[in-house]
Amino acid sequence: MSAVTVASGDAEDLVRAKAVLLESGAGKRRLGPEALRTALVDLHDFWLTSRAAAIGLTDRAALVAVGALGRRELAPWSDLDLVLLHNGRKDVERLAEQLWYPLWDAGIGLDHSVRTPGQAVQVATIDLRAALGLLEARHIAGDATLSDKVRAAVRQAWRAGIRGRFDELADTAQERWRKVGDVAHRVEPDLKNGHGGLRDIQLLDALAAAQLVDRPSGDVLEARRLLLDVRTELHRLAGRARDVLRAQDADEVAAALEIADRFELARALSGAARSVAFATEVGLRSARNALPRRGLAALRRPPVRRPLDSGVVEHGGEVVLARDAAAPRDPALVLRVAATAARTGLPIAAGTLHRLADTAPELREPWPRAALSELLSLLGTGRPLVDVVESLDRTGLWGRLFPEWGAVRDLPPRDRAHLWTVDRHLVETCAQAARLTTRVSRPDLLLVGALVHDIGKGRTGDHSVVGESLALQVGRRLGFPDADVAVLGQVVRHHLLLPHTATRRDLDDPATIRRVVETVGGSGLVLDILENLAEADALATGPGVWSPWKRMLIQDLVSRCRALLAGEPLPAPATASAAAAELVATVARDRKPQIRLDDRTDPATVMVAVPDRPGALAAAAGVLALHSLEVHAAELPTAEQAAVFTFTVSPRFGGLPDPALLRSDLVRVLDGSLTLADALARKERDYAPISPSGEPPAPPRVLWFDDEATGAVVLELRSTDRIGLLHRVAAALEECGADLRWARVATLGASVVDSFCVAGAGGAGGALNKAERRRIERAVLAAAA
Repeated sequence: MSAVTVASGDAEDLVRAKAVLLESGAGKRRLGPEALRTALVDLHDFWLTSRAAAIGLTDRAALVAVGALGRRELAPWSDLDLVLLHNGRKDVERLAEQLWYPLWDAGIGLDHSVRTPGQAVQVATIDLRAALGLLEARHIAGDATLSDKVRAAVRQAWRAGIRGRFDELADTAQERWRKVGDVAHRVEPDLKNGHGGLRDIQLLDALAAAQLVDRPSGDVLEARRLLLDVRTELHRLAGRARDVLRAQDADEVAAALEIADRFELARALSGAARSVAFATEVGLRSARNALPRRGLAALRRPPVRRPLDSGVVEHGGEVVLARDAAAPRDPALVLRVAATAARTGLPIAAGTLHRLADTAPELREPWPRAALSELLSLLGTGRPLVDVVESLDRTGLWGRLFPEWGAVRDLPPRDRAHLWTVDRHLVETCAQAARLTTRVSRPDLLLVGALVHDIGKGRTGDHSVVGESLALQVGRRLGFPDADVAVLGQVVRHHLLLPHTATRRDLDDPATIRRVVETVGGSGLVLDILENLAEADALATGPGVWSPWKRMLIQDLVSRCRALLAGEPLPAPATASAAAAELVATVARDRKPQIRLDDRTDPATVMVAVPDRPGALAAAAGVLALHSLEVHAAELPTAEQAAVFTFTVSPRFGGLPDPALLRSDLVRVLDGSLTLADALARKERDYAPISPSGEPPAPPRVLWFDDEATGAVVLELRSTDRIGLLHRVAAALEECGADLRWARVATLGASVVDSFCVAGAGGAGGALNKAERRRIERAVLAAAA
């Protein structure tokens, strides 16, 4: 489009010119995100300059851009932030109208103001947002001297008043981080306002304008480019302003940036955001220490250096090196600094981190005993560990200690139950494990095991198997004896053994207990560490992953394993309770289903007794789903007169339903007056969660285990969770004539692992032939689809 066309007073021409820049397709060259931003800035600068000239905006008035246009970071649908400066011009209202109205009429987002130089400086001294905007002001048209004068005055006022405004600046940032969260760890990050986002880079620029810190460089500038590129492509894809990268848009944005997929994009964003977040936190801390002192504060003596540990002192509220400390002579110095920072809650000074990064040599193998001791001291501090490891990692020191960390750094999780990137999850697990060290005889192995339990992720193969070899490598490097290295390898190899077994298998079956004991090599030490690691791992995964139900199951499993290790008899399977016998008698007499709900435990227990007939289990499971009860386990004994099902349940939301309503609906299902399939379909339509990725669910999968149940086999269904899934699968198994003995349901975010103990029709037990298995498997997969 010609310059003459764009220069006309009609901003519709500006809109059409922008549309040309955004067009792509056959025969059209698609501009990359950085080139697109440059073109958009040039286009708007040209239109505004031409418009200003046309309306007589010359002497004693100036048009300046702030915000995205002022920073030359204009994304396709960014608002224009413009300030019309004037020095007493009487026609300023006319100038403003002739500037703003064409933009409004064209539907262009506009944030505008009209100020004299004095007003601009005054508003910058009382309004933090206005001050931050005017610090970035860029002259567009008119009297450049006027723009320069205001910009210089605003910057001078900012520097002069920063001491009185710093707390507001820092508190505003902290509140924004609390509200919006981290860019690095959100499934759908806010690229602009999140912790580690673009506003934090602007905050660093503001601190630099106050001459408190240096301007951002290096990693932060690279991070800025990536954040801007992602935001630019997000605008282009959405066709409107958008700062939150939704999961369903991530693959298209990744493709536009020539990144493999949304997981690689998430990893790149995580690394960028963490670099920005770290730089911002260090910048705020450094700026606070550099604030000009006035009055009595200026007369006080400089902060003293308080000794904290060998070669480590506190200075100005930060951990720094003593004057005679030297990393080449003191192999444990890096870890001693880190442990001291975590123990005292003081941050490590940025200069100390950089000095250590420049001078600290790699530790020889095996590590000196002092280095291992300091590492264990660091890992045992709990929550303070997280920020310290982050600071070491962002400056390259952590990767020097643990080269294996590179594969998991910023690695996004593949399932939605996980809240953190894999490396952060490892540190969070270690922090949780620190609270549990008094429960085990070897807290050192628990802590190191927690730190490396998922270290095999991000590589080809089963992460537990790969992780075992890496854990052995780490253990030898740290200087553990061979026997301890072997235990560490077992812990990493089998860190999922207890939670998977407890939630997916029958703990009353001796075969289950024998298999766990054999897997841990008969080691009570490994069993103890695995029990506590399971709790720490679940707590560090995300909300709701660790529950009273899971704790009870794992404790029960471990107590049975300890009994077997001690040569004690295993507890006998529970016999039918008096309550069950009473329900059976009532069913036999009335030929009507009976339900009893026990809410004294967490989770609750629902006992259902029905006349023994085909489809009874599916009907009972369907009614529970209809009332929003999530089933964790089902025991399925059958008496002569009735089938008795004992379900362990918890409400998906709200409270437990009235047992009378459950019984009423079950009666209606069994007599045919309530069609479960239709009722559950309506329930799923109204209440099923929407996939945040917008992708179709992964296809279900069936696995068979022949040696994990006595006289039967275990069928394991891995599927996306659905309302009424247990009902559908139970119906499929009953239609196949399978003898179903128990069921376990393990929910992992949006996915489930449903385990069923199955024997052939007529009690064929584990002798299910291939044809029977194929038939059952097809039916189960169809039910789960």
